Amino acid sequence: MDFKHASKSCLLALLGASFTLTAAAQWQWLDKDGRKVFSDRPPPEEIQEKRILKQPSHSPVRPESASTAEAAPALAASAAASQPDTAKKVPVQDNELEAKKKKAEIEVEAKKKAEEEVQAKARADNCQRAQKGLITLKSGIRLAVTNDKGEREIMDDAARAADSKRLQGIIDHDCKK
Repeated sequence: MDFKHASKSCLLALLGASFTLTAAAQWQWLDKDGRKVFSDRPPPEEIQEKRILKQPSHSPVRPESASTAEAAPALAASAAASQPDTAKKVPVQDNELEAKKKKAEIEVEAKKKAEEEVQAKARADNCQRAQKGLITLKSGIRLAVTNDKGEREIMDDAARAADSKRLQGIIDHDCKK
């Protein structure tokens, strides 16, 4: 029984391998634009033999057709059939390209708008802080600041005037409405 089972398995494996050999009969060549083309059929006649990169091992470089008279109408028919397909594909690709461009533009505009909103928030926050600081300076109360050594110093009139001028510049720049 094991022999029958093993022989059936071996037969199935050989049968499967024979199918893969026919499936592996692939052609590969560079077309006129330099793109690689993969096919189970040989390249067209206008492709030079030096541009053929891979071919099935059991076939000649270029198989001879039974009759060139039969091949010419077949080539013309296949070329005619492929032209409407490319004519249909071009507008689809153009539409897809336009849709991608439009989507990219919308994303750029949204990103720009979000960035402007963040900057506007920061300007409004700076404006509010500068206004509060200027009100505090003009109130006349004693203010202390820390120096480079970490010591507290009371602001004199010159420091108040300089800080007031700085805050007024921030207000002029950031508080535009």
